[in-house]
Amino acid sequence: MSEEYVSVSDLSLTLGGNDILKDINITFTKGCIHGLVGRNGSGKTMLMKCICGFVKPTAGTIMIDGRVLGKDMDFPDDLGIIIETPGFISYYNGYKNLELLAGINKKISGEDIRKSMENVGLDPDLKRHVSKYSLGMRQRLGLAQAIMEDPGLLVLDEPFNGLDLDGVNDFRAYLLNLKKQGKTIIISSHNMDDIKLLCDDYHRMEKGRLIESKTLQSSDHPAE
Repeated sequence: MSEEYVSVSDLSLTLGGNDILKDINITFTKGCIHGLVGRNGSGKTMLMKCICGFVKPTAGTIMIDGRVLGKDMDFPDDLGIIIETPGFISYYNGYKNLELLAGINKKISGEDIRKSMENVGLDPDLKRHVSKYSLGMRQRLGLAQAIMEDPGLLVLDEPFNGLDLDGVNDFRAYLLNLKKQGKTIIISSHNMDDIKLLCDDYHRMEKGRLIESKTLQSSDHPAE
């Protein structure tokens, strides 16, 4: 039986008198890749922010690995994220930025940082400041920070933005490998190819509402 890892129940969010999310009910099972699809403004990113603990919903409950967000914990304990454009200190190189971030939790070594950068196609010895990085390099660095502490839950908002075709293919393969390791992954993408190649299911949102949930069959995943 599939194990629920993230459960969103009767979730609504009102900001400035506007209904941003309306009665969202979604379950994300452990060890699967789940897709969120919809146009800009459909509520995908705001739902992700709620799951990450960045925005407190007006109503409803989010439970992660058996614990209630906002009650048992302020933020998920075992989380890697990319939401919107990753921000880094522009006058440091990539490795130094990740080293500073890793110093917050003190869970990983310098070798772990190097491995995460190499896994996304970045050279940890590159001295170039982040201000000189291309959009694709910045996105790769964002992916490296999301995975470097080996989190059980990954929440990735448009993770393929700015990547060239080789980068997209490499990272698709990497996400599938993380799934095999039992990670729970939630991604949003404008590209249905990403969803069909990677996801076990997807949830379509429109104007803050969940309008469709669909399970994808194994035959839909030629990349595996």
